[in-house]
Amino acid sequence: MLSILDRIHTLALLAGLLSMLLMSSNGFSQSKQPVAVKPVVETGVSKALAVHRKQTISKLAYALHFTIPARKDQPIAATETILFNWKSNNQPVQLDFKEQRTQLKRITVNRVAMPIEFVNEHVLIPANRLTAGVNQVMIEFTAGNLSLNRNDDFLYTLLVPDRARTVFPCFDQPDLKASFQVTLTIPASWQAMTNTALLETSKSGDQQTWRFGISEPISTYLFSFAAGRFHSVTRQHNGRPMHFFHRETDSTKIRLSLDPIFATHADALTFLEDYTQIKYPFSKFDFVAIPDFQYGGMEHIGAIQYRAASLFLDHGATRDQTLGRATLIAHETAHMWFGDLVTMRWFDDVWMKEVFANFMADKITQVSVPDGNYDLEFLLAHFPAAYDVDRTQGANPIGQPLANLQEAGTLYGGIIYHKAPIMMRQLERLMGKDSLRTGLREYLRQYAYGNASWPDLIRILDAHTPADLLSWNRVWVNETGRPRFTYQLEAANQHITQFSVSQQGEDGSARQWPQLFEVALIYADHVDELTVNMNQPTVSLKEAVGKPEPLYIVFNSSGQGYGLFPLDERLFPKLTTLKNPVTRASAYISLYENMLTGTSVTPAQLATLYQQQLAHEPEELNLRLLTNQLTDIFWRFTRPAQRSALARTLEDTLWNRLQQEPLAGKKKLLFQSYQRIALSTDAQQRLYRIWKNQQAPAGVTLTEDDYTALALALAVRDYPDQTLLQQQLSRIKNPDRRKRLQFMLPALSGTVQERDAFFASLANVANREREAYVTAALGYLHHPLRAETAAKYLKPSLDLLEEIQRTGDIFFPESWLRSTLGSYQTPEAVAVVRTFLAEHPTFNPRLKAKLLQAADGPIRAASLLYQRP
Repeated sequence: MLSILDRIHTLALLAGLLSMLLMSSNGFSQSKQPVAVKPVVETGVSKALAVHRKQTISKLAYALHFTIPARKDQPIAATETILFNWKSNNQPVQLDFKEQRTQLKRITVNRVAMPIEFVNEHVLIPANRLTAGVNQVMIEFTAGNLSLNRNDDFLYTLLVPDRARTVFPCFDQPDLKASFQVTLTIPASWQAMTNTALLETSKSGDQQTWRFGISEPISTYLFSFAAGRFHSVTRQHNGRPMHFFHRETDSTKIRLSLDPIFATHADALTFLEDYTQIKYPFSKFDFVAIPDFQYGGMEHIGAIQYRAASLFLDHGATRDQTLGRATLIAHETAHMWFGDLVTMRWFDDVWMKEVFANFMADKITQVSVPDGNYDLEFLLAHFPAAYDVDRTQGANPIGQPLANLQEAGTLYGGIIYHKAPIMMRQLERLMGKDSLRTGLREYLRQYAYGNASWPDLIRILDAHTPADLLSWNRVWVNETGRPRFTYQLEAANQHITQFSVSQQGEDGSARQWPQLFEVALIYADHVDELTVNMNQPTVSLKEAVGKPEPLYIVFNSSGQGYGLFPLDERLFPKLTTLKNPVTRASAYISLYENMLTGTSVTPAQLATLYQQQLAHEPEELNLRLLTNQLTDIFWRFTRPAQRSALARTLEDTLWNRLQQEPLAGKKKLLFQSYQRIALSTDAQQRLYRIWKNQQAPAGVTLTEDDYTALALALAVRDYPDQTLLQQQLSRIKNPDRRKRLQFMLPALSGTVQERDAFFASLANVANREREAYVTAALGYLHHPLRAETAAKYLKPSLDLLEEIQRTGDIFFPESWLRSTLGSYQTPEAVAVVRTFLAEHPTFNPRLKAKLLQAADGPIRAASLLYQRP
């Protein structure tokens, strides 16, 4: 039952919410909606239901009160009041609630109690209990735990894409934006943060109640709160107060990280206000760092959540980590405009918010990161990750249809986060920076506090360019895959007489991807870079005719073209002569991609080439790319029988380069690569001494996390010190990091039976709650050195996949698959995947695609290593 205080607060809040909704209703999109189909009562949130509700429900507001006990195993009692305008029809109103009927305690509609009718994850409100116009629904319930992420002394909500309904009854669709008001009763020693500012607190015994203000209209997936034992820091930048909650205990990390964390947020806000010409559109701007958060970050309005390890860095941070933090902060801040202020109507356009967040983040870091190289950072951030999906048999287009929100989590992945920004950069080159910016400003103004679709944006942009955006959109957004380029160069008297470039789909289709990229003609004393406007199946480079024949050619030299580019084999011994770091990075990517296709270069040849290049690569970001590719070649594209010999040469090369390298960031990268590859007894003993004595190599800074990673690397190699992991556990002071290592210990055990028991435990959903723990442990469980005993886990891992998708967060199915399959290389492992798919012909198509994406590496490795002559 509602207390008297609750009732007083509720009445006051309802008046405020209704007033605010009446003022804000003009912000909602007035675009024509599809004709509603009579919705059936089915699980999830179908598109038919969403369309019907958008046409019949408006001016929506929630007042929520959660009473959170100190113990995470105790239920959370909750009440809510929902106000909405209803357009009279004969269909019951369906409230979404993905929980058990027993969680619902009492419902009143327009102050009259009604029997609880609960069908297929929906609370049904009969039409005869509603009135045309304003209605009030009050519900007493026990909050669902699935998305509350409860820990011993803190919790946080994470409700994207359709998980608000797992916590409280609601209309869980993005185009029914609502105002939220939240009250939290929490243990007296806790603090809390939600989308709006704190209004007042009151204390009663060992509990306190925090009442927060009314939000602007927001989608349910953006509603959030976090509560628990947090350290709180407040700073003011440019007149705006920012509050930051965290649980970090390392004083060095705190001292070195707080200033850049706040400054980077402030810089991002300044950039976005200038670019969009719209002031920050919400009432507050705060953020919280979560230990082992499932994502890098989540753009909750006024209460952004981040993975703590991504924010808190120390003296040992590499440039890649520093740049990653800046880009992450810029990405989540950009969402305040792109995704939060203007939100997609339906989750089939979820890529829209992600493409603009990434696109804007790249622009922000271009001006905010000292000594940055925008083109290089963009190339390395997006192209390898996009290719990692788009080259596979499970590739998906940027835009994907979606019939029910319960499938929305499967839309996420490398294509929307990485191919989409590449597509946007090509669009910017096509339209021009000024025209694109003008169109985006118009889009944000027109749909502010409302919802829009990709066709809405294309319509606006189309008015700012003579280009045929509809044709351009078809291949880039609606189709999968990438082009394969070939070329023909003819010369006479050592001068070019003809130079043409052709494209077709990598699948052999006649498709063409309109795009612009560069080709570099390399001479002894200079480079001529020619722009290719690839708007036809074959393009002749007329400006090349008459030029001297080059020593060699580098395709995609500016790193902006998308596809599989040809290699000029004359380049191989000349890599070190390429002065432009972007051109070198593009060449490394093309070499690796051609290796995967089995053309131009073999894994063994590329390993040799990269070893030679390690001594000469001066750019830290490129060095990370090289060492990552080299590690992949070592473990996945080298047979076990050949690994020991390759290890000896690689260990020597890396250690010698580390000794000679003067810069700390590059020394750290080289040491990490040495640690990943170390197989010889001498290398392992060297690593053990470093770990045992906590004495890093000269010029290398190792943190507590680094020593933990070193201990794990030794343990998976069955290093003879059997107390190694327990010793490392005793060294860890931070309680969250201690729990992480404790969870992982059985997966690192030297005893097969203990590893078997750990894997078997993952069949219980309760043991998969900390997803970051699980995927990290799986990576060690399936390490190549454990593959022989771990292969038996492959089929049961695939059998769990649909349950993983139902119970886990949006990235968990993919991370589960990649952690499970990523290290395998044998035909037997590939046969497990193929047999599973053959035995499940009606398997969820999107999960099948994720499986084929994750299996692409093993499939290619088995083909390159075992099936080719």
